[in-house]
Amino acid sequence: MGAITDKIKGTMKQIEGRLTGDKLRTAQGSAEKAKGAVEGAAESGARKVKAGVTRVKASVQRASRRKPDDAI
Repeated sequence: MGAITDKIKGTMKQIEGRLTGDKLRTAQGSAEKAKGAVEGAAESGARKVKAGVTRVKASVQRASRRKPDDAI
């Protein structure tokens, strides 16, 4: 599931656990919420890497299209 979905589900489980006094359910909610945070960070990192690769590829393509300067 998505990071946001996991965070929301985790929060709901935490609330349910607190309301019912179920420590296990509260812990499950905390774990799911943390999972969502980790997934979100991983997705963000992947987007940044992909953007960097795209910039480097564009730069290489521009450089390859340039005519070499005349040698002295």
